[in-house]
Amino acid sequence: MGFTRRRKENFFNFEELKPPSLKQCFAYCSMFIKDFDIEKDDLIQLWMAQGWLHPCSDKSQEMEERGNEYFKILLAKSFFQDVTKGYGGNVTKCKMHDLVHDLAEHVSKSRNLRSFFSNGEVLGSNLLNFKSLRVLNLYKADIMELPISIGELKHLRYLNVLKTRIKTFPKSIGQLYNLQTLKIPYQLEEFPREIANLINLRHIYFGRYMKVPGGILRWLTNLRSLPFLKVSNETGLGIEELGCLNQLHDTLSIYGLENVRDGEEVSKANLVEKKHIRKLILDWKLSRPSHNVENDDAVLEGLRPHSNLKFLEIQRFMGVKLPSWLLLAHNLKEIELLGCNKCEGVPVLGHLPNLNCVKIMRMENLTRIGSEFYGDNHVNCGNGSSKEARPLFPALKTLHIEGAQNLIEWMEAPTGRASVVFPCLEELTLIKFRVTIHG
Repeated sequence: MGFTRRRKENFFNFEELKPPSLKQCFAYCSMFIKDFDIEKDDLIQLWMAQGWLHPCSDKSQEMEERGNEYFKILLAKSFFQDVTKGYGGNVTKCKMHDLVHDLAEHVSKSRNLRSFFSNGEVLGSNLLNFKSLRVLNLYKADIMELPISIGELKHLRYLNVLKTRIKTFPKSIGQLYNLQTLKIPYQLEEFPREIANLINLRHIYFGRYMKVPGGILRWLTNLRSLPFLKVSNETGLGIEELGCLNQLHDTLSIYGLENVRDGEEVSKANLVEKKHIRKLILDWKLSRPSHNVENDDAVLEGLRPHSNLKFLEIQRFMGVKLPSWLLLAHNLKEIELLGCNKCEGVPVLGHLPNLNCVKIMRMENLTRIGSEFYGDNHVNCGNGSSKEARPLFPALKTLHIEGAQNLIEWMEAPTGRASVVFPCLEELTLIKFRVTIHG
């Protein structure tokens, strides 16, 4: 009885889905095997490849934004369950109940999905007979190469060859002009220069150790996601490649910052124009010649992000002072400073209204946390003559300081300047240092 009732409820919920493209998106989920961990971003990219996410009225809405709306609707109606969350509490994965999967299979039978998924076996040369193919998912397929004729799939929007044995791509990969999503196997020996032709590419995935030559990424101005950028003298990939990639969303990781010459060069990355970036990771190599650390201050100062940034990680920075632009990071929620051994002071953070997590680890040169840590909590009341005190660190819930062995003094907030300090603090962790608190 309960089983049949659940089926009827699911079907009723399906019939209520609007617009019609949302029904198509749900039906498409039958492509996954039962109990499969569905990655939200991957699912949205697959929907996008089928052409179901084009905005109807709001022309400024991104297809990915519309896909997120659809996902939230299906989640709210219990078509998805067992969600996994990432940073910021955002859903990253989900599953479908078996009964819901059965419904998706049932309603998908009459729909032309224009997709080919492989779970280890491939279709062989017959694959290229499907000229209207939009999705080619060869994840974990036992193949060593892509055919040269792959370039004939002119309608292809999504290509996934992760965890295959492919080591080189044919040059014809550059003929997939409509491709939106490309997932490259980590063991690929050479990053194809022909990818520069894929001007409609929105999402690209490759491994941490992929050597990306310079002069390619700068042409992919429609990119919404980039796994990372590693500045390298060996490959000629410079930080200026980011200059025109102002459509990047979500997370941006920049490695190899020790290879940036100076502040003038780093300014070409134009991070301040990238208003959709929410998480920024800035990383330097730890072991390097001492003369390379001298311009770290200028490089970090030039990496000023847009004020929309919410999460910031600075790793192995060897300058002595942190950037002035932190004063203006009013939307920042989390900051992590890892291995910044030469820094002699902590940044001014107490005035930031949304900051809820601060982690400082392995800052060996830090000897003192002074009153400047708390910032200025006084603001004009409106008439320009008087000021009103606000709480310091008003939203901070987590403060973690570890490995500051030379920290010997921590000043309290100046008397009379703050009515409340750390009003929301829930977790205070202090590891491996000795300190005296001074009022």
